[in-house]
Amino acid sequence: MSLSLRSHGTHVEDKVQPVRRSWWRPSQFSETISAYALLSPALVVFFLFFFVPTGFLIYISFFHWGILSSATQFVGLKNFRTLFAQPLFLRSIETSAYYTIVMIPATVMLALAIAMLLREVVTSRRGGVWRAAVFLPHVTPVVATSIIWVWIFNPQFGLANAVLTFLHLPALNWLESVHWALPAVMIDSLWHSLGLYVIVFLAGLANIPRELLEVASLEGASRKHVFRRIILPLLSPTTFFVVILATVNSWQAFSQIYAMTGGPHGGAGGPAFSTTTDSLLTYQTAFIYDHFSLAAAMALILFLIILALTLIQKWVSNRLVFYR
Repeated sequence: MSLSLRSHGTHVEDKVQPVRRSWWRPSQFSETISAYALLSPALVVFFLFFFVPTGFLIYISFFHWGILSSATQFVGLKNFRTLFAQPLFLRSIETSAYYTIVMIPATVMLALAIAMLLREVVTSRRGGVWRAAVFLPHVTPVVATSIIWVWIFNPQFGLANAVLTFLHLPALNWLESVHWALPAVMIDSLWHSLGLYVIVFLAGLANIPRELLEVASLEGASRKHVFRRIILPLLSPTTFFVVILATVNSWQAFSQIYAMTGGPHGGAGGPAFSTTTDSLLTYQTAFIYDHFSLAAAMALILFLIILALTLIQKWVSNRLVFYR
């Protein structure tokens, strides 16, 4: 490869040799081997517990396969056609969508509101105490706290109806009602997960330069305008992250529903399948009714729904999220 330069009538020819990477040298090769050796335990675990199960799930979704049956028959898309012909499966998708649509705005607005209230507190000496108090519900065992919420929503002696009675409002059946069982589960889920999102928003607020807020205050901007024109745009990456995380967690809702709607309330997902989400129906189809192929197809559909929603949110974020 040659390069010719002409300057003031002078011809200069300089041969430029291509840059050759020396990754194959013994020293760098040994470093590469050492790096992969250190990463190998995590890579092996990730491969065995993510890629292998995912590949096997996709495989059995196109077969008639049972854990107790040795016969395996390729059925193509029959499992998917069977699912979309089942009213209960379609209802579970609808329930999951309703759960997600309610949980996402409630999570974002409440977490942001609490984070704004705690923004000044966390910088004080007792900031660690407040952060721990907010985050504590998130690290408590889901099943244990769900049992407590079952007692809170008890229609006879629960705390929720006691509060409603004190406010001169009619008592509700909560977990025994087809209309109020899912909202009761949402309240538990919101209480349990809200601390994580508050901490995330606090971290985002901490990255906003205080100089901008001080200059806006000196210029006479109201708190409302500071929040809308400065805080929200600079907080948009954090908000986008919270929305993605809340979307995935909402579509995968299982633990609270299984713990709160079982037993005397008509079985997990009851009453009358009013709290049966796609994740719960997948579990029941696989481990109660032994239809693993149908359950694999359900899980694959759930994965595609979450992937599609994530891609849509990513597309929206490219136009609304502001990165400094």
